[in-house]
Amino acid sequence: MPFSKLALSEPLLKAINDLGYTAPTAIQKKAIPVVLSGKNLVAAAQTGTGKTASFALPLLEQLNNGHKLRGKRIQALVLTPTRELAVQVEASIAQMAKYTDLTSMAVYGGVDEAPQKQALIWGIDILVATPGRLLDLAHQRALHFDELKVLVLDEADRMLDMGFIEDINKIIERLPSSRQNLLFSATISDDVRSLAKRNIANAVEISVSHDKSQKPNIDQWLVTVDKSNKSALLSHLIIDKQWQQALIFIETKQGAAKLVSQLDKRGITADSLHGGRTQAVREQILADFKSGKIKFLVSTGIAARGLDIDGLERVVNYDLPKQVDEYIHRIGRTGRAGAKGEAISLVSKDNFRELCAVESRLGNIILRKSFEDFPVKKVVPVSILNFKPKNKR
Repeated sequence: MPFSKLALSEPLLKAINDLGYTAPTAIQKKAIPVVLSGKNLVAAAQTGTGKTASFALPLLEQLNNGHKLRGKRIQALVLTPTRELAVQVEASIAQMAKYTDLTSMAVYGGVDEAPQKQALIWGIDILVATPGRLLDLAHQRALHFDELKVLVLDEADRMLDMGFIEDINKIIERLPSSRQNLLFSATISDDVRSLAKRNIANAVEISVSHDKSQKPNIDQWLVTVDKSNKSALLSHLIIDKQWQQALIFIETKQGAAKLVSQLDKRGITADSLHGGRTQAVREQILADFKSGKIKFLVSTGIAARGLDIDGLERVVNYDLPKQVDEYIHRIGRTGRAGAKGEAISLVSKDNFRELCAVESRLGNIILRKSFEDFPVKKVVPVSILNFKPKNKR
C-alpha cells in the first residue's frame, strides 16, 4: 500500500518522498486513518516501527487548514520523556511539514529558556516538550493552551518510569477538555493503561508490538567474560574485528567516563553521553556520532529510547540492564528500517539473572561466542531455557 492511499495531501506526500519513505509501516497503516478520523488512540508500538510518522503525518494533515494562531498559542502538544527524543521528534515533524506553512519547535530543560519563550510569542502549531520545561513555561504564562486541539503522549511507559506522572496530570488539567488524545507506548503496562483510562475516553486500541513483519534484522550474540576483563575484551573486539562504529551502553555515568579513559589508553577514541553532561554538550556529541566524527559512543540509558541513528552498525551492552524492556530498546537502536544490525552483550557471572530474564523475553538462547585470549574464571551458568527435565520412567 502506498502512502497516497492513506488520504494524505500532496505537500505531505512530497515530503515523504523526499525522506525516502516508500510504503507505510504496520503502525502507520493502522494509526494514520484513526488519527485522521479524529478519534482518540492508544497504540502499542515498539521502537523502530515508524511511530513518529504515524502521528505526525495525520496531525499535519489535520492542522494544515490555514488557521492563524494567536500569540503564545499552540494547536498540538507532543509530550516526550527526554530532551534527546524531543529534539528528534521535532526534527522529524519539521521535515514532514517542509511543504506546508505549519510551524514546530521543541522545548526542554537544561538550556536557557529565554530563546524558547521568545519563539513562542507568535504561536507555534506543534510543540514538542518535556513535562518539566513545559510546566515552567506555562507557569510563566509564556504559552496558553486554549487553542490546543491534540495531545500526544509519546513513549508513555518511559515517562511513567521516569516519574513524570504528577507533571503529566498537572499538564492535562490545564488543557481544553475537548481535544483529541493520542498515546503511544512500547509496552502497555498496568500504569500506562491506568493513565489512558483516566484521560482518554473511547479510545481505539491498536498494537504492532508483535508484528512479525516489523521484526528488526539484528544479529544478537554474547561473550561471557570476567568483570575485570570487560574493557580489555571490548578493546580487542573493536580492534580485531575492525569495528567502525558502536553505541556502547553502560549503567553509570562514572563507569562511562572510566571506560572512555580505558579505551583511550588502548588507542581507541571514544566519547561519553550521560545525564551529567550539559544539554549543549550532549547535542553536539550526538551530532558528531551521527555524522561519524565520533565512532564509539559510551552511553548510559539516556540514549536507549527514541534516538534514530541512521545505519547504526551495532550496539554493545557493556552492562546488561536491570530491566528487560531496556534491553529491547537498546538493541532497537540498530537494525532499523530494514537494515541489518548487530547487538553484542558482555556478560559476567553477576549478570546471570539479567541474562535469564532477557532470554526468557526473547524466547530463545542468545548465541555465545568465546575468545581464547579471554578465558573465563567465573563461569556464567547455562541459561535456564536450556533446562531439560529427566525422562520419567
